[in-house]
Amino acid sequence: MLAIVSNYITAIVCLITAFVIQRVYVKERTKNVDGKSVEGIQWFSLAIFSWGLGAFLNIFLISFFDINSNHKIIVSLGVLISLINSLFILMSIPSIEHYEKRNLVIRIIERFTNKEVFIIFGGVLLMIASVFLISFYSNNQENSSNNVIWLIDIPISLVVAFSLLQELNKAFKNRGMQFMYLPTFALFALIIIAVTHRIIPVEYIETWAHLSAWNSLGVISAVSFKLLFILLFIILLYSWKLLLEKEEQQSEFIKIKTKKEALEKGKEILLIANESHLDTIKHLKIEIACAKKKYKKLKKSSKVELSDRQKEVLANLGICGAKKSYTEIAEAMNISVDGFQAHIYQIKKALNISGADGKEQLITYATDKKLIDFATISCD
Repeated sequence: MLAIVSNYITAIVCLITAFVIQRVYVKERTKNVDGKSVEGIQWFSLAIFSWGLGAFLNIFLISFFDINSNHKIIVSLGVLISLINSLFILMSIPSIEHYEKRNLVIRIIERFTNKEVFIIFGGVLLMIASVFLISFYSNNQENSSNNVIWLIDIPISLVVAFSLLQELNKAFKNRGMQFMYLPTFALFALIIIAVTHRIIPVEYIETWAHLSAWNSLGVISAVSFKLLFILLFIILLYSWKLLLEKEEQQSEFIKIKTKKEALEKGKEILLIANESHLDTIKHLKIEIACAKKKYKKLKKSSKVELSDRQKEVLANLGICGAKKSYTEIAEAMNISVDGFQAHIYQIKKALNISGADGKEQLITYATDKKLIDFATISCD
């Protein structure tokens, strides 16, 4: 009776949980989350689904075909489901994220593709089929044959359980959840109890314990480790979601920080460029102001009326000023240097010209005002 109840509990809980986890897998896949982690969710859901399917098939065979729970068909089906479950768990373990060194078994599994792993397990399943046929047609006792069949699955189950224990502890440690060591160790202990229950023949149990108590222990341990496995996976999945959201927030923070730094750098460049432009504008304003002053002076001087003698002096300066000195121009005009400079002084005063470049301004004025026609000397 207890075995029937455990089958119903396992079937209902595992099938519903597998469906929910599969929905989570579909949702995460549509969000383009890291493929390895999402794939691990799928393998975990398949592992839980295999437990539920096995329990459902047991209920179906026992209820409709009136097959005993210790029959070879039930036991062989249990071994097959257990191996399939071990395969799915083994495929899901590499997706458990942490930064420590992987378990040896997991490192070996990661060297193979999913197809190659399935081929290896396919060979194991062929071995089980062979053992089942031998035990089915042999004259051995029922329980002895069952023990032989379970001996094929037990080493694989223990290896997978130990690998799962190590990887779960590393993942919880990486996430600051060391308090989860106790539940993971309890899971491993329950698996050991369930495995031990399978391989010890019934005739040995009857000598030192009640058979009903022993069967109850096996059923309770089998159901307990499955429920604890589901609970640990849900906690692991939830912590993974929190870790993923934290990484997304951190990634978004880094993006915003990088963008902010780029904007601040651009702002500094603009400020420097703005200061440079302001300095350039300032210098241009000074130059424009100077040009305006010169323009005003020239405009004012253009209204000044010069005498014919001053025009002659200015014209001769405009023709020969770039090549000859005041003395040479004065000699060419047959006047004294003092007289020539006196005329130059009066012209500058009339035109409001001053400064070290006074001569050049006079030459420019003579050229611009076309006073060259008043020249009386030649520079040839």
